[in-house]
Amino acid sequence: MSAPSAFPAAPAGMLAFCQQAWGQVLAKVKRAVVFMDSACAESLHWACGGAERLFQAGAVNVKEFSSFESGGVEQPKAVFVVSTLLKGRTVDIIHDIVSLSNFQYCVVFTAVSHTVHLQAHSAPSSAEMEGFSQVVFEQFEEKLCQWMGNMNYTAEVQHAPLFLAPVSSYLFVAPAFSSFFPLMADDLIQINSARPDKKKFASLNDVDFSSLSSELQLEIRSLVSDFNSLFESLSIREECFAVGTLSKIIAGDLANFSQAKTRRKTAPNRASVIFVDRTLDLTGAVCHHGENLAEKILSVLPKLPSHTSDVMVNMIELTSLQVDDASSNIIAPGCLAQPNDPAAKALWESLMNLKQKEAVMEVRRHLVEAASRENLPIKMSMGRVTPEQLNSYIQLFKKKFEALENHCGLLQIALAVVQTLKHPEVTKWDNFLAFERLLVQSIGDSALPNVLNQLLPIIKPRNNRTDNDYTPEDVLVLLVYIYSIAGNAKTGKELEESEKAVKEALVQAICNEPKLSLLLQKITGCESSLDLTFQKAMGAVNKIFKTLQDVAKTRTNMKQFNSVHNPGSHTEQASYKPLLKRVVEEIYNPDRPDLVDIEHMSSGLTDLLKTGFSMFMKVSRPHPSDHSLVIIVMIGGVTVSEAKIVKDLVVTYKPGTQVIVLSTTLLTPYNILELLFATDHLHPDIGV
Repeated sequence: MSAPSAFPAAPAGMLAFCQQAWGQVLAKVKRAVVFMDSACAESLHWACGGAERLFQAGAVNVKEFSSFESGGVEQPKAVFVVSTLLKGRTVDIIHDIVSLSNFQYCVVFTAVSHTVHLQAHSAPSSAEMEGFSQVVFEQFEEKLCQWMGNMNYTAEVQHAPLFLAPVSSYLFVAPAFSSFFPLMADDLIQINSARPDKKKFASLNDVDFSSLSSELQLEIRSLVSDFNSLFESLSIREECFAVGTLSKIIAGDLANFSQAKTRRKTAPNRASVIFVDRTLDLTGAVCHHGENLAEKILSVLPKLPSHTSDVMVNMIELTSLQVDDASSNIIAPGCLAQPNDPAAKALWESLMNLKQKEAVMEVRRHLVEAASRENLPIKMSMGRVTPEQLNSYIQLFKKKFEALENHCGLLQIALAVVQTLKHPEVTKWDNFLAFERLLVQSIGDSALPNVLNQLLPIIKPRNNRTDNDYTPEDVLVLLVYIYSIAGNAKTGKELEESEKAVKEALVQAICNEPKLSLLLQKITGCESSLDLTFQKAMGAVNKIFKTLQDVAKTRTNMKQFNSVHNPGSHTEQASYKPLLKRVVEEIYNPDRPDLVDIEHMSSGLTDLLKTGFSMFMKVSRPHPSDHSLVIIVMIGGVTVSEAKIVKDLVVTYKPGTQVIVLSTTLLTPYNILELLFATDHLHPDIGV
């Protein structure tokens, strides 16, 4: 099968923006030791190709940003690249590294703008406008010289917008914001506890920016400032829209951000930016889409250490080492990000856009073409593509060092496909898919208690489980699926009894685990199964169910988007209808009805007057479909399948429209569990 001619691309400026930001860093790394934190490393990995790019630019070494690292005796220059504020923990680590080294020249790049640094240091937001220059950065330069031991040494501190990782031509993630997640009902209780009785908020919808914790305010302002840098690079004048509480706060902050207002006065290009809260549809975050191979790869292969959106590909089959666990750590893993290899990049794009059957045929085509180019003895076979067949093509490159080097990126992605298709979790993936379809029908046919009762037989303690049975984490995935799709169910004795039975079975299963997974450690607060008591497990499970009940209520205030469940009829089965799909359909509805749940965030008096006059005069209110560039921002993460749905729908409804999906993180069914059950949404760890 031939490759698709072209996928609708995001503006070339998006990738250029990422590469230009890194260009600032690359211009400074010559003859330097580079210390970089994980979020910046992930951005570099997808945008430019990782540490190799730093070495090409002249870096002498690349090290982890850690107090346990330092420069060598004869290494006088250091470049620090951090995604965080120059405050608190980050400052301590830089101090430790500099104190242990012999640097005479230090350059610090922070992905957080000077405006946000001023806010973090409680300076008035107008200070930068009033000629305070880069006062926080200048003070830090002085500190660096003090730590180096000579005020005549050189120190530079700069902002570089290093926040994006381009996963594909239309999907971008922000690794520094991977733990950023919309507020839940439990967070409202915390917010209200600090407010006087007369000023308590009735619902999350009423919460505003000023009522949030200082950490969350800084996190939001940092994200807003990053968006402003991006839109400035793209020369965009945007209209901001929001679906959900936290999205409304972020969009409102961006609409009224003073630097953004200045930019909008002269920016020639127009765009619609729609922020969406992940919590409004968690079904899409945990469901197992059967047709997307890229999503399976990201879900079943182990993550690259300290990365949120790439995986480790075992490369040992292309070496002469014995294939066993002992030797698997000797060879560096492969990965999916291949920004400097056009063929591998095109293949990865195909895996994200094509159905699984077409995607594996595309892998075969790429391997056959590469082998033919290298004159390798390939035996063509038609028909169904199997993992074994793909592996036999990959093996042709073994010990052919020039061919290996020429097609290294392609072989990494091909091996990722083979290892995923052979992975035991893929069988379980199909089981999940079948069970989820059954649950969708059940929710349509009966009440929530009956659906929960269907879960009971599959919750088994470790000593009663086979490899194909569901682990406690798998059960949590299904519970999130059920509560999110069911919505706000009627409470009553029957539901309480069903929940109680599921809770007891789940507590029993967790207590029976011989070794607690990292997720269960975070949820229970116990590092070892030996520390886990029945009371601790019961407390953790009760808290989980309180969160699940809150998940079911997240769409209560929605009018158009109050359900993601299509109950079906006599002629069609019940189905899940993704919120993002409904949002896009509503935006491009040819009748252009009033957008009830997609709120336009005004950026001042002019917009307010427009909105007011439109009630009784023919003044057109801003609409997301007005512009040829649409940016959907998912706060709390997005899946590969959802990004593809958005891209396909926009292009179908309005051909020629450019669409970008920008997300705080890339989701798989399991990492949403940590964001939901084991993350402090109100007090993000910003290191201050």
